[in-house]
Amino acid sequence: MTPITEVEGRRLALSNLDKVLYPATGTTKGEVLHYYATAVAHPLLAHLRDRPVSFLRYPDGPDGQCFFTKNPPPGTPSWVRTTPVPHREDEQARQVVVDDLASLMWAANLVVEFHTPQWRAGAPGTADRMVFDLDPGAPATVVECCTVARWLRDRLASDGLLACGKTSGSKGLHLLVAVEPTPAEQVSAYAKKLAVEAQEALPDLVVHRMTRALRPGKVFIDFSQNAAAKTTATPYTLRARPEPTVSAPVTWEEIEECRAPGELVFLAGDMAARLARHGDLLGPLNDPGRARPLPTRG
Repeated sequence: MTPITEVEGRRLALSNLDKVLYPATGTTKGEVLHYYATAVAHPLLAHLRDRPVSFLRYPDGPDGQCFFTKNPPPGTPSWVRTTPVPHREDEQARQVVVDDLASLMWAANLVVEFHTPQWRAGAPGTADRMVFDLDPGAPATVVECCTVARWLRDRLASDGLLACGKTSGSKGLHLLVAVEPTPAEQVSAYAKKLAVEAQEALPDLVVHRMTRALRPGKVFIDFSQNAAAKTTATPYTLRARPEPTVSAPVTWEEIEECRAPGELVFLAGDMAARLARHGDLLGPLNDPGRARPLPTRG
């Protein structure tokens, strides 16, 4: 029988709680739901709030079928909020918005990665965040990403912008910046400008073009995720990897001191202690008072 639980007054059917989703660690679906409900619900909801969510679903674990969906899944409860989003030039679609614990647990029961855009519902295409996705091409690793992240941090600071870091939960690193509401195309143009500058400053380490032949041994600065149609892994989401890795906020000290890839790998079981120690390191992204305008100089 599928257990029924009540979350904030909403009745939820939570299925297959004993199913092993991460064979490498034996992590079950019940443990995944426990992670979302107790370890990271508060900060995760702060980063999901008022943003349309795209789901990467992996109901049979990372070795099973994975599929990306933006539309509300079949059977979405009527009480789960959805919002209209631009789909094509003359069309509107709807996507889920996860604003509360009940919606979070409903979504987590589907076994998903959470991905969100850099803009909020009601203002599609007007970004309040900027992201740089640092993706290492083997044999480069996250260690090289940390070098690039430090350069970008200092360059952003010269324009009055504060960068926060998190792991991708996969191989790389994400830098996020709170910005005053700005058209996504302007944010993308500025991010591309800095990626080009980084390649000029660190030519043996950085590439700003996606061409795979250029990427071995270098860090690709993917600025394209600032486009209005793109999304990035939400802070604290689990990833569909062999182990239950987390897209985890990290300190600049950790970035500066990273000497081996494993030093910036964090699993679900690490997060409660990290939050107790550091709080939400990405909290400034949700404080409108910390947002800054993009520079107008060329």
